[in-house]
Amino acid sequence: MLRFLMILVLGGVLLSTQPLISQPIGAAKPEPVAETRLVMAGLAKANFDGLVRNLKQQPAGADTWVFIRGQSLLVAESANLLMIRPPQNRQAQPLWMARAAEMREAGSKVARAAAKKDYPATQTAMVGLANSCNRCHESFRVPVRVNPNDAPE
Repeated sequence: MLRFLMILVLGGVLLSTQPLISQPIGAAKPEPVAETRLVMAGLAKANFDGLVRNLKQQPAGADTWVFIRGQSLLVAESANLLMIRPPQNRQAQPLWMARAAEMREAGSKVARAAAKKDYPATQTAMVGLANSCNRCHESFRVPVRVNPNDAPE
C-alpha cells in the first residue's frame, strides 16, 4: 500500500511539472509592462539628460566615461523596449520600427565613442542621438524636442 501511494505521489509530481518540461526553451517573449510614455520619461529622456549633464565638459575620470557609456547604452536599450510597443495603427508600425532602430544605433554610437573616451566624437554622436529622437517625435507628432546641449539641472 505504501509503495502504491509513493508511486501515485511521484506520478502526480511528474505530471504537474510536465508543462514546464515540455515547454520549449525560449518560448517566453518580451511583453510591454509600462506605458510608452513612462519608458520615454523614466529611461530614455532621464538617461539622455544625464548624458548632457555629464558631457557639458570633457569628463576627467575613467569612472565618468564608464557611466556615460552606461547611460548611452540604456538609451539604446530603451529603443528595443519601444520596438515591443508599436502603435496600434498598423500603417505606422514600419516607421515606428525604423525610428526605434535609428535611436538604438545612435545611442550605441554614443557608447562606442565614450568607450574610446573620445570627447569630440561623443559630442558629435550626441547630436546624432538628439536628431534621431527629434525625427521620431516629429513623425509621431510628439510635442517634445531634445537638445544635446541643454538638460534640466
